[in-house]
Amino acid sequence: MNKSSTHNQRIAAITFASVYPMYLAKVEKKGRTKDELHQVITWLTGFDDNKIEELIKENVTFETFFGYATFNPNTHLIAGVICDYRVEEIENPLTRQVRYLDKLVDELAKGKAMEKILRK
Repeated sequence: MNKSSTHNQRIAAITFASVYPMYLAKVEKKGRTKDELHQVITWLTGFDDNKIEELIKENVTFETFFGYATFNPNTHLIAGVICDYRVEEIENPLTRQVRYLDKLVDELAKGKAMEKILRK
């Protein structure tokens, strides 16, 4: 995927706090829980619940959010299409990381088993 630098800059500037309520609404609408959403975020980033809440309160951008993350070694196993792009083909690292999170949230909302979402 070859996206413009403007697109990548826009993604970097989005705040996690602005997107988090949408993630939560999406999964809860499908019968999943906030705890499950946090489990997915923790698996990807290494953040515990307190850190997730702290980063929301600090209104950090995705660039800062993912800059603090310690990525799961199995992150490379996240594959598939999100927002009409194959995540494994996204060239910009930050944009790919954001789409990884989008993909995991999407899988959670679609009812996929947690063991599969967490690539166990």
